[in-house]
Amino acid sequence: MLLVGFFLNLNKKIASDGKLYASLNFIGAAMCGVSSYMISFYPFVILEGVWASVALYSLVKVPRGTSN
Repeated sequence: MLLVGFFLNLNKKIASDGKLYASLNFIGAAMCGVSSYMISFYPFVILEGVWASVALYSLVKVPRGTSN
């Protein structure tokens, strides 16, 4: 999810300030955080938790009129 969003943004398919990009970041970071927790790799759990939190904040702060 993280790489898909990054790739689409680099290729100008989605905007970095849009809902889709924030959603891909949130879902990807949450998935990485959960999988890291399952293998007890806690530094990555913290990193991905922060990443998911920032992505969720960004998702909530995106103006409603943005279609990307």
